[in-house]
Amino acid sequence: QVQLVESGGGLVQAGGSLRLSCAASGRTFSSYSMGWFRQAPGNEREFVAAINWSGGRTDYADSVKGRFTISRDNAKNTVYLQMNSLKLEDTAVYYCAAPRRPTYYGTNLDQYDAWGQGTQVTVSS
Repeated sequence: QVQLVESGGGLVQAGGSLRLSCAASGRTFSSYSMGWFRQAPGNEREFVAAINWSGGRTDYADSVKGRFTISRDNAKNTVYLQMNSLKLEDTAVYYCAAPRRPTYYGTNLDQYDAWGQGTQVTVSS
């Protein structure tokens, strides 16, 4: 089983930036795509970004496109989410996730079976 640990969340003013990190262990990290999801209070967990095993393919939710960047360092077993131009509506708990099948790449939350504990991102006005 894979273990995922997120870090880098915090309180930031609107327009500011944060970089989230997700350290993975216990599975061949470089073989799997990875995803970032978020959940705001009262809302369902939603897709934010995905990256394939090599980092050569990425996808984003429309709400974050052009502001967030997902990347990975397979030598460090870590995936990142750089968040710029943060908005109040970006406030949520952010989770990284790994899919149950290494060949899966996509936005379907149900295809991901390994989740970190989450890191809180709060954007203030």
